[in-house]
Amino acid sequence: RCAPELHSRTPMMIGVFARLTNSYCITSLSGSENFFSTFEQEVGAHIPVIRASIAGCRFVGRVSVGNSKGLLLPSTCSDQELAHIRNSLPDGVVVQRIEERLSALGNCIATNDHVALVHTDIDRETEEVVADVLGVEVFRQTVAGNALVGSYSVFSNVGGMVHPRTSVEDQEELSSLLQVPLVAGTINRGSDVLGAGLVVNDWRGFCGLDTTATELQVVESIFKLDDSAKGGAVSDSLRLSLIDSNT
Repeated sequence: RCAPELHSRTPMMIGVFARLTNSYCITSLSGSENFFSTFEQEVGAHIPVIRASIAGCRFVGRVSVGNSKGLLLPSTCSDQELAHIRNSLPDGVVVQRIEERLSALGNCIATNDHVALVHTDIDRETEEVVADVLGVEVFRQTVAGNALVGSYSVFSNVGGMVHPRTSVEDQEELSSLLQVPLVAGTINRGSDVLGAGLVVNDWRGFCGLDTTATELQVVESIFKLDDSAKGGAVSDSLRLSLIDSNT
């Protein structure tokens, strides 16, 4: 069910170098051709896949946060970078810089197209911008006691995964807020930093080659990436890619 594997020296922390939504995909400008081409081959027929830097750094997945409706970037993102990203994404996607001292937005915010979880110490103005630009309901939350909700949870409009030490009670509370089923688990052979090791949208997922068969089964199940019964042109891509490539 998995796409052809790309072999290289270093297993990728996919979520550090990529941001994937239902309407666009951003990868690191300085990443390897293999890394970019995997996304291009797997989702490029359905959504734009672009290469970019943000604030001059490669960690585009950790310093940005977005969904199909919008994308938030740190205030340190340059005018040139902002213009490139805006010009490359669909017209309906709102792209905005935000003044926030917790500038690793991808670590501090997790979102799908309806709900966002945010760091408990995030600025009130940031909370309002998240709600407005991304078109979501916003909740200040922790995941297994961690305020870095974007690091320790990944969710789509279909399902989600949270830190392995998240209690059943907390899973139920978060699931109720998000209105999607959740599971506690790991990625990349036991890593609890889910946001760095996994990116998903409603029909496609990417993770590092270190991810075990058991972890893959959990991810495919909770995000319904193995649902071959779904119709439509995208149904052929309902599967999880394994990536092992240098950036």
